[in-house]
Amino acid sequence: MQKKKMTPTDLLVSDFLEKVKTVQGTFELIKVLKSRTYKIASANVLIRAATEGANRRFFYGLNYLTVEEMNNLDNPFIAFICGSMDKILIIPAKVLFSCLPQISHDRNGEYKITIDKDLNVVLSGKNNRLDCSKFINNWDLLYQEYKSDSNNTVEESIHSVVQGRLIEIGNIRGFKTFCPDKSKKFNDKKLGEITTLKDCPELQFADYDLLRRIDVIWFKEKGKNLIPEKAFEVEMSTGTWSGVGRLATLMDYSNVDLYIISDELKKFNKVMQAFSDYENRYKHIATDNIGDLYSAEINLKQLRYHIGL
Repeated sequence: MQKKKMTPTDLLVSDFLEKVKTVQGTFELIKVLKSRTYKIASANVLIRAATEGANRRFFYGLNYLTVEEMNNLDNPFIAFICGSMDKILIIPAKVLFSCLPQISHDRNGEYKITIDKDLNVVLSGKNNRLDCSKFINNWDLLYQEYKSDSNNTVEESIHSVVQGRLIEIGNIRGFKTFCPDKSKKFNDKKLGEITTLKDCPELQFADYDLLRRIDVIWFKEKGKNLIPEKAFEVEMSTGTWSGVGRLATLMDYSNVDLYIISDELKKFNKVMQAFSDYENRYKHIATDNIGDLYSAEINLKQLRYHIGL
């Protein structure tokens, strides 16, 4: 089978990683992210590459779903390779993200990042730029000591992102939402700030200790009561999927849909063998699909607001 030919941008990324080897020795692809993001020393680095375009500028796309995921990581950076290895911007991601309101985007949430010939990020307004002079080829930024209050792993950070998206989808659809991880963050807000329920309602036929530890639950108001409608467990690790057991406490509620959110369908099918009597109650959804649904729900909400319908 003929090997796929590398594009010019693929070659730039390959050269970047070879450079990392000479400086750091090792790097690791972050597999739970679909973007080209690597663990380099204590930094989480999203790599973007472009060849020179019109007016000696460089053009990049950056989807807001990727922004959310990067923003939730510890010590995130974006490396913009501008045509060659001697023109690389290594920007702390939060510095760039603070400027996103001044960068255009399309209806799908794709930000249009433009870097000029002087390697500054173009912002809205005449001659308005983000001065990036201190980020040009500044490899030391990736290797400086980093201390975090959270010390979350990438998996833990993305777990919180998926929880946040599920909560927001439930809120948009008019459900009452609950999540036990109130201090975890999504879009710089604690999950406890975006859920509509502070405490998990008690249910007659469910083990409350298990119920209140389910990752996300959507409830529907019925009179003075709250009835569970959908429950979600997010499984980012390859270890024991304890969430499947927690969801089982809702088995007596036949109306409740039980969801496992993961990128391991084979693992899901294997785990379901241990729950063969109830496997028809569980549904598997890939994490990317949750991101796509979240994006669609947000866009629909904005469209409804815009047209007043």
